[in-house]
Amino acid sequence: MTILDDLDRRLVAALQVAPRATWGEIGGAVGEHERTVARRLQRLMSTGAVRVTAILDELRCGLGTPVHLHVQVSPCTAEQVAEALSIRPDTRSVYAVTGAADIGCELVAPSRHLLHEILTAQIPATPGIAQTRTQVVLHTFQTVAEWHAPYLGEEQVARLRATAPAPAGPPPEHLELTGPERDIVGLLADDGRIGFTAIAERLEVSVPTARRRVASLLERGAVHLRAEVEPALLGLEVEAQLWLSVRAHGLDEVGETLAAHPSVRYCAATSGTHTMIVQVAVAHEAELYRFLTAVVGPLDDVTDVNVTLITRAYKRGHLRKSGLLTLECQ
Repeated sequence: MTILDDLDRRLVAALQVAPRATWGEIGGAVGEHERTVARRLQRLMSTGAVRVTAILDELRCGLGTPVHLHVQVSPCTAEQVAEALSIRPDTRSVYAVTGAADIGCELVAPSRHLLHEILTAQIPATPGIAQTRTQVVLHTFQTVAEWHAPYLGEEQVARLRATAPAPAGPPPEHLELTGPERDIVGLLADDGRIGFTAIAERLEVSVPTARRRVASLLERGAVHLRAEVEPALLGLEVEAQLWLSVRAHGLDEVGETLAAHPSVRYCAATSGTHTMIVQVAVAHEAELYRFLTAVVGPLDDVTDVNVTLITRAYKRGHLRKSGLLTLECQ
């Protein structure tokens, strides 16, 4: 599939800001006719270039422990290992990367007991895996679902955000979901744009109840809606994972500073040999160099930077990939 044109990029960016906005709301924000918006975005979604889904914040909801794995593989087995990791239901993202590791993987273990079993027995038993290194997520500053491609003005972004439920203050550190709320999360993961009427019918509740429960999940930060698209389709062909060593007293300031940058898709504090992971998407290697020198470089509490490039995505946000297209939701 070819890289999207300028209008498609703006429309996808708008959908990333407000994944459940109507075609009319998106059209009003970007200055395009509703029919044009509907035709273009429906085409992109039907081909698998764009998929609207939802990601549960397992760490905040006490439903899992996210970890990042650096996986070294035996010669000529990277494809085999990546596919094996991708079909696991507990992996959220799987990438081929440059550097000391061959594969980068984000995995969500449903409990600490199972995390031990996964890391000591299941993952090492995967054919082709030679060695792994684990970084446990301690705090997330920015999720990929909160990022949007940098093709909209501030007024356009503000107008789109006004169409969706907004958090009522800082999200709580810990949340507990009810059974019906978990059911709604599952429906949104399958289709982030599912209508309230359809949700009500599936769960046998009233439409106002369905609307209220979805709004509550979003306002509390329990779930993040996401318009998934490969950055390369948006003209952002260089994607990197930066592993930073940050002094403990500077973690908050560094994390919040980097999370606010338009090139940063994901930022989290971790345990392990590095204390922060930052995922960046830019158009060219020269932009990545400028990001390192002009954005990361002046941060005094950053003491070391390890840069790896993502060369292929096999899975993102629980969605498996075929080249630049999305296959299905797990």
